[in-house]
Amino acid sequence: MRYLSLSLLCCIASACGYMGSGTASQPTTPTTPTTSHKVSIPDPSPTNTGINARDRSDETMTPFDQNENPKDIAITADIRKRIVGSTMSISANNTKIMTKNGKVTLRGPVATSAEKAQIDVIAKEIAGTVNVDNQLDVSSKPSTSPEN
Repeated sequence: MRYLSLSLLCCIASACGYMGSGTASQPTTPTTPTTSHKVSIPDPSPTNTGINARDRSDETMTPFDQNENPKDIAITADIRKRIVGSTMSISANNTKIMTKNGKVTLRGPVATSAEKAQIDVIAKEIAGTVNVDNQLDVSSKPSTSPEN
């Protein structure tokens, strides 16, 4: 059994080119690949770099700042249900909704100024007019509608 395992391992290594003929000779001519592969290099300056820098600030509210008390969770959940239940874009459905001590902060890109206004109305109906900080941005990129 041991001989069979060792033989099998040698055959696999030999087929993969790991075992040589016992000499230390190197190829004398360089080899060139037979196929060409295009490598895509990511853009070194993503379009949201400024936003990411802003979000690292201690002054900017992020989802990590969301309170875990039942009242704040219920406010956030109610706003989210109303947004997701609408016919707004995927961007609108992905809006950051953060509630802390009854105060709601809305952040993220939306497809249109109409969506921004609609989300603002929904949040104010649920949390109260003075309790909503609408920091939504209207995206310059086309957004995918929920039907697509």
